[in-house]
Parts: sequence; C-alpha cells; structure tokens
Amino acid sequence: MLTYRQLIADRLKEVEELFPWDVDEKLQSDDPPLLLDIREPYEYDAMHIRDSINVPRGVLEQACEWGYMETLPDLVNARDKEVVVICRSGNRSVLAAFNMQLMGYTKVYSMKTGLRGWNDFELPLMDAGGAPAEIDDADEYFTDVLTPEQMPPNKGD
Repeated sequence: MLTYRQLIADRLKEVEELFPWDVDEKLQSDDPPLLLDIREPYEYDAMHIRDSINVPRGVLEQACEWGYMETLPDLVNARDKEVVVICRSGNRSVLAAFNMQLMGYTKVYSMKTGLRGWNDFELPLMDAGGAPAEIDDADEYFTDVLTPEQMPPNKGD
C-alpha cells in the first residue's frame, strides 16, 4: 500500500516538472503551451492563470478522448503539443500528467509547486470574472487550514 506522498514520488520518476518561472517563460514564446488546470471548478473560479482551461481531475481522461460528453477538442488535439498540467500544489498535476502520458501525450508536464508556487513568484492570477486577483488574497487562499479531524492520529497517546 502506498501513501499519497509515496504515490506522487513514484509517479515523479516518469513525469517531468516545470517551475512556475519556466512556465511563464514558455507562455511568452511564439508557441505557448496549453495550460490545463485540473482543480475543481470552485477552485478554478477562485483563482487561475489567464487562458488556462479547466478540466477537473475526475473527468480528465474522458476530456482527453473523442466520444464523451466531457470531450474537449482542444485537449484531444494536443497530444503532440506542450501541455502544462496545473493544480494547487503540484501533486494532483503529477498524477494527471502521468495518466496523460499513458494516453499518448508526448509533451506533458506538471507545474512544480502548483499555483502556490506561481503566486509565490508573484505571477498574475485571475478570478472567475477575469479580474486580477490580489496577491494578499491569493496568499490567504493558498494557505492550508486543516481541522483537527484532518490531522493524523497521535500514536503516542
């Protein structure tokens, strides 16, 4: 049995990561990559990178194939195009990029550190209406707030 962190570490053996500043540099090129944000729609609406597309992780594989209600033609046709997969912290994106590689995507990357790192590098984020997100709001949004029930049990008790 693997823990979530072990699963990510195992998949990282197969998935190439790009730092946010590398992604930003690629976006300035003549042939920018497709930005694929795999967070849930409510997360995407809160803050996202301009021109990224949102395909929640739960329907990603169907969105990558023809013949499904979730099919996204731009994504299906991107098998030989650079695709940068984005999530909150760079973990879900590793799993998604791995599956996309299995599905024939040849230039798929995970954005290391996710949108947290993008924000830490002070790169711009947008809200659902397309307005720039304030950096202080983003800092607060990307700060983990765990309840006691979400913490591992203390085995010393």
